[in-house]
Amino acid sequence: MPRMTGGDAIVDSLLRHGVDTIFGLPGVQMYGLFDAFARNANRLRVINARHEQTTAYMALGYAQSTGRPAAFTVVPGPGVMNTMAALTTAWGVNAPVLCITGQVPSAMIGRGRGQLHEMPDQLATLRTLLKFAERIEHPAEAPDVMARAFRAMLSGRPGPVAVEMPWDMFSLAAEVQPVEPLGPRVAPAPDAEKIAALAKLVDAAKAPMIWVGGGAAAAGAEVLALAEKIGAPVVSFRTGKGVVDSRHPLSLGTVGGFELWDRTDLLIGIGTRLDVPLARWAPSPAGLKVARIDIDPAEHRRQAVDVAIVADAAEGARALAAAVKRNDGAARRRVVAEAKATALEKIRKAQPQWSLAEAIRETLPEDGIVVDEVTQLGYIVWYGYPVYRPRTLITSGFSGTLGYGFPTALGVKVANPDRAVVSITGDGGFLFGGSDLSTAVQFGINLVTVVVNNAGYGNVKRDQERLYEGRHSGAVLTNPDFVAYAKAFGAAAWRVENADGLRGALAEALAANRPGVIEVVSDIAKDYPPYTFHQPRLRQ
Repeated sequence: MPRMTGGDAIVDSLLRHGVDTIFGLPGVQMYGLFDAFARNANRLRVINARHEQTTAYMALGYAQSTGRPAAFTVVPGPGVMNTMAALTTAWGVNAPVLCITGQVPSAMIGRGRGQLHEMPDQLATLRTLLKFAERIEHPAEAPDVMARAFRAMLSGRPGPVAVEMPWDMFSLAAEVQPVEPLGPRVAPAPDAEKIAALAKLVDAAKAPMIWVGGGAAAAGAEVLALAEKIGAPVVSFRTGKGVVDSRHPLSLGTVGGFELWDRTDLLIGIGTRLDVPLARWAPSPAGLKVARIDIDPAEHRRQAVDVAIVADAAEGARALAAAVKRNDGAARRRVVAEAKATALEKIRKAQPQWSLAEAIRETLPEDGIVVDEVTQLGYIVWYGYPVYRPRTLITSGFSGTLGYGFPTALGVKVANPDRAVVSITGDGGFLFGGSDLSTAVQFGINLVTVVVNNAGYGNVKRDQERLYEGRHSGAVLTNPDFVAYAKAFGAAAWRVENADGLRGALAEALAANRPGVIEVVSDIAKDYPPYTFHQPRLRQ
């Protein structure tokens, strides 16, 4: 067996599992691991950042935009706690992210003696959130633990995992037997009887609707074939956008989907929690039947439906399309087209948000990627921005993670260096991690960031004033000169005031192919709250 340090054994496992980039921030507990990185620099690229949160967000963006595992490494205790927002978001959007962290020396674990970065029970804390968290007690254990971590990360519903290793084990050398990837566990085949039961419901339905989420990202062709055969609109929100091209006649966002909701008699969810229609649009239409295709058995227990099928999204959609008899793909297109037109008319009223979103869509190439943020422009993107391919709208999903956008977009650009990537953010969220413009410049991460500056947390300020007799608190911000700020890091910068200005600046920024910031000065939250599209006529 080869002789390796603990750090070497982890690097060997990363390489065997196809990881060629790791995002990290070194510290004393991790010296042995970072030395292994240095000795393998020709095979494994290390991108360090200015904050632990950025390392985790970058891994998240890499994973979300590719569907492949991504890894980051930080010191234990305060370091790994700084990454919790990113790991929580990874859990929410089902992203395969691996956290590699350290521990106090082996002999001191659990003794509470106040070791550097010690916390009461780091592993237990990680296990409350992640699919898998385990300690590598000795270098010889590293290959097996790492292989099982990757299997857990990719099996069933993907999600984040973590491994920790004691400080002294990263540099300890021992005989180590490498382990080849175990591969994800085999997904269950669609149950033939349940497929038949659902096909019967489809054949009897007059107005079926398909709803897709991020779990259907790799099932676009199968979902579209099913939709065209049964004449059903395909509705998506956030992570499901792009599963079916927004330009397709049967593709709808939630605003258009709501136009058809009262007339829907069968709802088929594929790779989605179905929160919007079943919870936010409650009560459901009388007599509505609900079915789901989802790879996670636990998800079916959380929401009772008429037919629950545990299966991969593509396999389930393919099996259902083969089983249904109805073939009226053109029958309801007129109704869907009317809903689509009505939705666009409503969305266009959200100004200047919609005009800014239009400018971005018109300037980006078809495969360009947008990363959202919890900001007014991000909200309108959820509802109206046309998405042509899966994984080209990257979002924090229901986590709604303020400050997520810019650092996550850095990771998206690292994973997609030859594609246009735009981060949409607000002045508040951007400065959660704006210092990592230095990381973008240092590593040539040519991300373009659109910062909408309204000198505040605009949603909060407007809602406070609306709900509390005009009072507001904690919502006003004093900002730097964002153009000067960006240039101080060596990034390019522009300042604009409207959609036409944004259109021109974005074209210049993409052509420049360097890190860039476009400040859009606008009181964008003053008049129109786009998030109200989510429940335009909520019934009580």
